[in-house]
Amino acid sequence: MRYLRFVFCAITLLVFTQAWAAFEVTPELQKELNQLTETIKEWAADPVIVNAVVAQNQKGPIADMDNTKWKSIRRSDALIKEFQSNDAGQWLKQKLDESKGLYSEAFLNASHGEKVAFVAKTSSYLHQGSAKFDQPFTKSQTWQGEPEFDESSQAHQIQLSVPVLVNHKPIGVLVIGVNLTQLAQMSK
Repeated sequence: MRYLRFVFCAITLLVFTQAWAAFEVTPELQKELNQLTETIKEWAADPVIVNAVVAQNQKGPIADMDNTKWKSIRRSDALIKEFQSNDAGQWLKQKLDESKGLYSEAFLNASHGEKVAFVAKTSSYLHQGSAKFDQPFTKSQTWQGEPEFDESSQAHQIQLSVPVLVNHKPIGVLVIGVNLTQLAQMSK
């Protein structure tokens, strides 16, 4: 009997979680996301962002840093704080703060997919090989991810990424997370 209750609870939880994680991007929301993408393109053209990527591209990725090693670094580590406190990191934080929660995350990648700046530590140091980096960087096109439910913010989010350009050529990628729950409420 306990086993059946456990199975029933597990199935109920699974169904509830899947329903909770689903989020439909309606045509109205897509129109809003398209407008936000245009704003993010403007951000990617700001001299603070462009100069930070140019400088990082001259240095290259941190020697021997991979995504596994990156995951072991604490959020309080000086290395992480440097990505947040550099000019581009502060600029991104200001943009997120000004959005009053509409933008939930922001990070900037250089030419090898390595981090240049971010508001909060990312789960990966290198994004080369992922669509969010490769499409903007290799094709100079914007990219839009799928809606996801973010446990920490208890909100549906979607990532948008755009190329950082110099002379119409990609030198890096800016990725912004949009709080879909808030966007849906704002567009009503």
